[in-house]
Amino acid sequence: MSGGRAGGHRSTRRDAPGYVPRVLLVPAVVGLALLVVPLVALVGRVDPATVWADVTSPEAGAALALSLQTALAATAACIVLGVPLALTIARAGARGAAVLRAVVTVPLVLPPMVGGVALLFLFGRTGWLGAMLGEAGIRIPFTTTAVVIAQTFVALPFLVLALEGSLRATGAGYEQTAAALGAGRWRILFRVTLPLAAPGLIAGTVLCFARALGEFGATALFAGNAPGVTQTMPLAIYTAFNGAGVSQGTAVALSLLLLITAIAALLLVRAWRPGGAR
Repeated sequence: MSGGRAGGHRSTRRDAPGYVPRVLLVPAVVGLALLVVPLVALVGRVDPATVWADVTSPEAGAALALSLQTALAATAACIVLGVPLALTIARAGARGAAVLRAVVTVPLVLPPMVGGVALLFLFGRTGWLGAMLGEAGIRIPFTTTAVVIAQTFVALPFLVLALEGSLRATGAGYEQTAAALGAGRWRILFRVTLPLAAPGLIAGTVLCFARALGEFGATALFAGNAPGVTQTMPLAIYTAFNGAGVSQGTAVALSLLLLITAIAALLLVRAWRPGGAR
């Protein structure tokens, strides 16, 4: 009798919603290990005695300073371009929003090298814009400006999608109420719409900065790898492991710095997400 009850209890537990069969735990643990163990191995290669000297060496300092400058510039560009785009998508009809959202998502799934090729075809000497800019004496590829453009290209979707989701969640009810009370469009935008969507804007900005800081593929192809001009931290790391540029110890230290930045970005996004602090 008791055995039947126990068997019934086990059956009920296995059939309960949320129960994970034990056979699935093995690939789950392997998948988690695949994500975590390489990062632990990276941290384990850092030499505490030399990490500060590695990060502050002249070569690493130049790559770090350039990365911060270009990532901040790209983030500012993403805010200027992304906020209007997110507003447009959020307030568009269902079909138009779906099309615009799909276009914005393309850089997320596009191989970064392909993005670099596309930017070269646009801004290169024979490109659509490059030819006109060349006539005016303006050259974009393989300059610091090219780094900012490449970072903006890959980071913009993060801000747009985060802000657009926040705008859709808040709806247009408060805007309609403010309009009924006599507020103008710009006043509604800056006093109602954007403050309500601030969590999405902040989260998107943080993700945008982190993505720009870690950009490699499009930058390498479109901007090159010139130390002090276009060599950001990811490019310095790549160069070091190919036997040139900064030492491998410095490359490991820079890799750790990028890892810390990514973790900090995720924590900030979680903190600013509604209910994330709980």
